[in-house]
Amino acid sequence: MHRPTLSAGRLALLAAAVVAASTAIPPPAGAAAAPAPDRQQQYAAAATEYGVPTTVLLGVSYLESRWDSNAGTPSTSGGYGPMHLTDARHVAALPARGHHDTGTEDPRGDDSRPALAPATPPAEDPAPPPAALQTVDAAAALTGAAPESLRTDPNANIRGGAALLASYQRELGAPVGAGTDPATWYGAVARYAGADSADAAAAFADEVFTTISAGETRVTDDGQRITLPASAVRPERSWLDRLGLRRLARPDGLECPRTISCEWIPAPYQAFGDGDYGNHDLSDRPARQKIEYIVIHDTEASWATTLKLVQDPTYVSWHYSLRSVDGHIAQHVKTKDVGWHAGNWYVNAKSIGLEHEGFAAQGTWYTEAMYRTSAKLVRHLALRLGIPLDRQHIIGHDNVPGTVASTVRGMHWDPGPYWDWTHYFDLLHAPRLDTGTPATGLVRIDPNYATNQPAFIGCVTPGVPCTPRGSSSVVLRAAPSADAPLVNDIALRPDGTPNTMEVSDHGARASAGQTYALAGRQGDWTAIWYLGQKAWFRNPASAPTASWTVGVVAVPKPGRATIPVYGRAYPEEAAYPEGVPYQTISPLQYTLAAGQRYSVGAVLAGEYYRASTFDGSSPGDWTVIRGKNRYAQIQFGHRIMYVNLDDVQLLPSPIGAPR
Repeated sequence: MHRPTLSAGRLALLAAAVVAASTAIPPPAGAAAAPAPDRQQQYAAAATEYGVPTTVLLGVSYLESRWDSNAGTPSTSGGYGPMHLTDARHVAALPARGHHDTGTEDPRGDDSRPALAPATPPAEDPAPPPAALQTVDAAAALTGAAPESLRTDPNANIRGGAALLASYQRELGAPVGAGTDPATWYGAVARYAGADSADAAAAFADEVFTTISAGETRVTDDGQRITLPASAVRPERSWLDRLGLRRLARPDGLECPRTISCEWIPAPYQAFGDGDYGNHDLSDRPARQKIEYIVIHDTEASWATTLKLVQDPTYVSWHYSLRSVDGHIAQHVKTKDVGWHAGNWYVNAKSIGLEHEGFAAQGTWYTEAMYRTSAKLVRHLALRLGIPLDRQHIIGHDNVPGTVASTVRGMHWDPGPYWDWTHYFDLLHAPRLDTGTPATGLVRIDPNYATNQPAFIGCVTPGVPCTPRGSSSVVLRAAPSADAPLVNDIALRPDGTPNTMEVSDHGARASAGQTYALAGRQGDWTAIWYLGQKAWFRNPASAPTASWTVGVVAVPKPGRATIPVYGRAYPEEAAYPEGVPYQTISPLQYTLAAGQRYSVGAVLAGEYYRASTFDGSSPGDWTVIRGKNRYAQIQFGHRIMYVNLDDVQLLPSPIGAPR
């Protein structure tokens, strides 16, 4: 996101505004059954032990974690294990972890205005966490298992989740038993979400029962194959009323699909005097300017802190926030208006920003509930606004370029290497073009998230190895060898030394879905053109980490040894009307050399949205300045960048591709 968080008081991770009390129910008579030999049987045994239909138990667990154990690490809302049992107090007591997205970017990213000063985060509430963030206690009372076991032992965790579901069902006065109709468990499932509104609880429960009806099968992050057979169920939604949760107002103009829980919490548009104002800019998109991008962020703060910050009129803004525990969404800025979120005014003016409650490192993981509501929202917006569902247009904050050379190093890097881009695009139902071969010359990064576990360091303590876990990122080396140094990003390390495996150091990695031009192949290794050099990653045929595709590449025009690369696609000086300051077309520190090629994501007109006053009174304000310049957006490194069309040829990718 855009600011430091408090390292003291780990409740910054966990203060989601949710309420759902858990009343302990005595465990069944007799000793707990011995652990079943595999995870599928563990679910079945726990369902029988506590009288929960197996389909319901599997469905809830899938929506919490996709049945993964996540190596015993907590989610961004403090949940552990396949059943996401929450333990806010335990996470709060862990050693303080520094803020990792330490970029110094100006989130507005507009040279024509003074840079925004970082805000001091509001103090965290020292009150005990709500019951929904402390379900491990209730699970311990119900099962007799120790909290440590419930956090780290998947079998104990599954039993704890089953016991909680059964207790919720009893409190609602609904029938309990493994053979009961799953439809009658709608209320208990809704309560398991830990939501503070009927809308959010219902959205969670509806997604669980959709999963039950469709069925799922997958291999978990620790190698367990689990299957939820498809089972048509029409849930009895009337059980939701017994939870007594508040109903959210859905005002006219709320830009969310009806199938997800969403509310309007506006970011203020306010003048402060002396020409200063915040915390976003008015516009009329897409009538005034086409929206090209949706930018995925993480908050680097708790839900409560996130909402306080976006409602601060002196600070920054984004369009939507998404809550970890249940996937609930708050909209803050109309999509027609421009948020201050991505650190690049060109991108801000042409994008919608989504902040997801979470942390780019810190050993936490993003919940399935949040992935799903985010994907529903993004698909809804993309289809409405004509935004392609690909990684050239659905981008991370870490893919946004610096505006000029001096800003590149300070750009943020969220949502980080642990955001599961492949799964996210599956949820988006995004089309894939996998008709290529090595001869077609374009490589789409495509590692197996669960088994791709780069040896990053610094998630908790600088220099200390992170807990091994799945990642969307592949590591890039200067030669086709695991012993070769990482490639260099000259903007991040001007002395030319290799980049590092620090989790925050993205200068030698490529991410799932990103497309690059092929630069060479040698044995199990593949090279791509990356920041003006060949960058190698391991890509064996037996376990590929990339796929082949087709498309268009940009190459320097004949006779040009090198051409400049830009962080924004601005018009030429002659396009600016009188009274509007020219925004310099300033190249970054990178160059594109003859013989290299880069994948093209879009061709764009040079544009600058002029917005510098609260009321639009300055010359040229609230207008889009367009000139003759046209640009190609290219995948130049980990971030997208731009080249002037006058400097390049656009060619079909197979022409001249290395074999």
